[in-house]
Amino acid sequence: MRKQSQFKLYIVGFVVLCLGMLAACSSDSTSGESSSGESSSSEETIQLRLSHVVAEDHASNLALLEFEKAIEAKTDGRIDVEIFPNGQLYGSDREAVEAVQLGNIEMTTIATPTLSSFSSKFMVIDLPFIFKSDEAAHNAMDGELGQTLNDELPAINLVGLGYGENGFRHLVNNKRQIETPEDLDGLKMRVMENKLYQDTFNLLGANASPLAFGELYSALQQGTYDAMDNPISLIYASKFYEVQDYLTLSGHVYAPVITVMNKEVLEGMPEDLQTILLEEAKKMSQNQREITHQQDEEMLEKLKEQGMKVNELTDEQKDTFVKNVQPIYEEYVDEIGQDLIDLAKSYNE
Repeated sequence: MRKQSQFKLYIVGFVVLCLGMLAACSSDSTSGESSSGESSSSEETIQLRLSHVVAEDHASNLALLEFEKAIEAKTDGRIDVEIFPNGQLYGSDREAVEAVQLGNIEMTTIATPTLSSFSSKFMVIDLPFIFKSDEAAHNAMDGELGQTLNDELPAINLVGLGYGENGFRHLVNNKRQIETPEDLDGLKMRVMENKLYQDTFNLLGANASPLAFGELYSALQQGTYDAMDNPISLIYASKFYEVQDYLTLSGHVYAPVITVMNKEVLEGMPEDLQTILLEEAKKMSQNQREITHQQDEEMLEKLKEQGMKVNELTDEQKDTFVKNVQPIYEEYVDEIGQDLIDLAKSYNE
């Protein structure tokens, strides 16, 4: 009986040992599945929400829609881009930038003057008549000047993905044709949320104050403002011709747009997806410029058809404006840096 009891104990011990080994194997297997699950979760769809303030038929939105399709196709759906146009999420560029910084959304496409309040170097683009042609402006933004400005963004948790454009900005008002700086005297003028813009138009005799783009149409309609400045494409797409009568083709400021992304979100993506995103963003910016140029030509004619009275400054008239705004260069040289101003001007040569 004693031997039988011992044998039974050996059998029980053997069974316990086997069960322990099976449990260990099961644990290893489960651990492997967990690791695999984590790896799988890292490949879950990445949601990128992009907000902007311009209308659906504006060049920026059209180019972004093509960007959205290209990204989703080339990443096999691993990145899902969602575009929110026309100020649906944020009524101003500044609000959108701050939302990207905080990670409330991942991306935005904005007019570059908004970034001047985050980094004073961006004000170099806002200097009136700094660029004499599209070619000079494009070479500047795609070259050393653009890169120098991009280098400012990581410090504020942003990454620049590429420069498109709204084109050159022109004067619009509901009082009179603008041919000389004196014609701006006393006009209540809306400007972007950018102090250099405000100072420039106040210097020229206007009564300038900032207002978010999303509030501009109603402010013009109600007579809160007499005048503003905007590129042709935005004047038409936002139907400002309904509340403004006169368009002066002054081309006083070149107006780039920039697509920016939350730095932490970009750097947290797999490298292959980062590469695709950056490549497609660069293509999108170039495409946006092409659409803008096409729209400028078409929409200028449509603005005339809508009854806007259009005049273009002669070279002599423009020279008068250029001379009158030189004090702005002197006022802001310390903030911007003479070297950066000289770099921007060098692209005109």
